[in-house]
Amino acid sequence: MKFLIIGAGFAGSIVARELVEAGHQVLVLDKRNHIAGNAYDVKDEHGVLIHQYGPHIFHTNSERIFNYLSKFTEWRPYEHRVLGVVDGQAYPFPINRDTLNQLYGLDLNEEQAAEYFEKVREPKEHVKSSEDVVLNTVGRDLYEKFFLNYTKKQWGLDPSELKAGVAARIPTRTNTDDRYFTDTYQAMPLHGYTAMFENILKHPKIQVQLATDYKDWLKQDRQYDHLVCTGCIDEFYDYKFGKLPYRSLRFEHEYLADTEHYQSVGTINYPNDYEFTRITEFKHLTGQQHPATSIVREYPTTEGDPYYPIPRDENEALLKKYKALADEEQNVTFVGRLAEYRYYNMDQVVGAALNAVDKILEKK
Repeated sequence: MKFLIIGAGFAGSIVARELVEAGHQVLVLDKRNHIAGNAYDVKDEHGVLIHQYGPHIFHTNSERIFNYLSKFTEWRPYEHRVLGVVDGQAYPFPINRDTLNQLYGLDLNEEQAAEYFEKVREPKEHVKSSEDVVLNTVGRDLYEKFFLNYTKKQWGLDPSELKAGVAARIPTRTNTDDRYFTDTYQAMPLHGYTAMFENILKHPKIQVQLATDYKDWLKQDRQYDHLVCTGCIDEFYDYKFGKLPYRSLRFEHEYLADTEHYQSVGTINYPNDYEFTRITEFKHLTGQQHPATSIVREYPTTEGDPYYPIPRDENEALLKKYKALADEEQNVTFVGRLAEYRYYNMDQVVGAALNAVDKILEKK
């Protein structure tokens, strides 16, 4: 069978690979001039490997997903660490015992840290919003120092206007573990994400066509048996019920010629200062040896490429209308963050793609 796949990111590339392994032919279209979607990395003009669309740090608890990607890349072990700047001082984030001790001049042990959180938290009988989640866990002062203004910048909304799941992604710890993630598998593709995607798509039965708008391609009355869409579901249906809102980002990359390292960890958050939310230094992530360095500042915006589905009840209601159309399709599959309007991590997209292929092959 001939499959048309819209998008050469994680979802599209993995679906493509699995379908050709099952004996089918695949054409992958992408409107950008490169593969790998938002995970695309490339050496800048100075030879520093950067993530064009902001930091992508791979982590998963799934042995299946890690082993699957291991067929296409070697790995560099990497545990991401983040600091949050409050009143000019940098503290471990997510909040842990060291954060409390440094911020408040305390000397708490693990049990005392748990007691501290219990004392300052504002119990919520019904946790509905992101504000509820944080106040219920760490109380008002830590909420205002680390979460409130960062959330406003990131989402353009008050935490009280966002569903609880947004804040629930960020843990609070009574120990001194300063890793951002605690997943079993934490690593970066040894030669970069783009190299990994090149390996995924390297197959004689996969054809990739870049800088191509799939709607223009479809207007030519081209033939295919099944379409896999990893792009925005509302765009696919010509915004029949209106646009699903997304939060976008503007990236300000900067090469620092006379600086070997700009900051002590991969990412530093600025919840209360500046218009940007965070600065990432790529050499921490990649392990690259280079006499200079490159950083990126992230500015959340309303307009631009879609990055983050905005988790609110009214958006879920609009999604259901589009999903009803999708459920009626016999020869179209929707998979991925944009197609499913889900805030997936990279490993979750891989899992969703593998599951989507299983369902497609069951029908065929």
